[in-house]
Amino acid sequence: MGRWWGVGLGLAAALPLHAQTTPFAGLEELFTPPKGYVVQHTSQPLTIDGNLRESDWLKAPWTTDFVDIEGAKKPLPPFQTRVKMLWNDSTLFIAATLQEPQIWAYQTHHDDIIYKDNDFEVFIDPDNNAHQYFEVEVNALNKIFDLYLPKPYRDKGDALISWDAAGLRSGVALSGTLNQPRDMDKSWTVEIAIPLRALRMGFPWQPPAEGALWRINFSRVEWDTKAVGAKNVKLQDASGKDRPEHNWVWSPQGVVNMHYPERWGYLQFTRRAGTTWQLPAAEVRKQYLWLVYYRQQRFKEKNGRYAATLAELGIAPQVEVDNQANQLELAATPYQFTATITAAGGAPIRLNDEGLIETLKP
Repeated sequence: MGRWWGVGLGLAAALPLHAQTTPFAGLEELFTPPKGYVVQHTSQPLTIDGNLRESDWLKAPWTTDFVDIEGAKKPLPPFQTRVKMLWNDSTLFIAATLQEPQIWAYQTHHDDIIYKDNDFEVFIDPDNNAHQYFEVEVNALNKIFDLYLPKPYRDKGDALISWDAAGLRSGVALSGTLNQPRDMDKSWTVEIAIPLRALRMGFPWQPPAEGALWRINFSRVEWDTKAVGAKNVKLQDASGKDRPEHNWVWSPQGVVNMHYPERWGYLQFTRRAGTTWQLPAAEVRKQYLWLVYYRQQRFKEKNGRYAATLAELGIAPQVEVDNQANQLELAATPYQFTATITAAGGAPIRLNDEGLIETLKP
């Protein structure tokens, strides 16, 4: 189900979003720029078997290698993981190759807790609103755990495990032998075809428009193991508990928690060759709303209520994004709040105390 536990909101520290200002002091690791991937359209039939032989797969670029979920503060993973993607009007195609000297998997049923094994995980927020998002996990046996979350666990959301991605297809190809701990393996490759219609709760549905932005991230769970007879057995600590798993991701979360959708990377849909990724100014504006959100959560933990003003949070009401002035506003009671940011002539963007973010009509 991904990681939902993690450090407190006030414990992060690293590089600010804008080096020339310090509004994110004390929370810098939650404001490193997310990565972006421009996914190209394909009309080629793809065989979903994990082999990636088709010419469009060969042309699709790989992401950067995965890093630790906390980012630069932790060492780089010892094994390479990377992803590439394609899409057509009905389907998002995702392929991942995971370097692995010991390929093993013991979860054998659909909707087993797949991350008890080494696994590959996909997180998708099609509306880019940090709510109503989807998770798909797969192990080296090609067993799937798929679920829907109306909102993150931190905002009192709960997973709908009974949800299945209708029509999902997946394939796994092994460069090595499964569950044979006495030999050395090379890697395993996952190929997933997710119907776009399955990533929508309710109506209406339509294919992504040119340039549409989704939020997406990928996680790899890796356990420390040793060979015991014919099995790979997890290493344990002095108290007899399994050692914590490693969490390696494409776009660093900055916190040991995949369920911060605002920290995921961006997926930009295109049919145009040569399109390059650039973070839109509106997405930078949202960072200031998330600053309000994180500081409000910290304030409530300390004081038992939400702050009534931006001044109580130490946040200035005027900010500059892309050389344009923006007005930041807060409306709050002790138990609820909304924060809004508006650029001159632009549509206001609003975030509430449950982490729902939306663009309003001007």
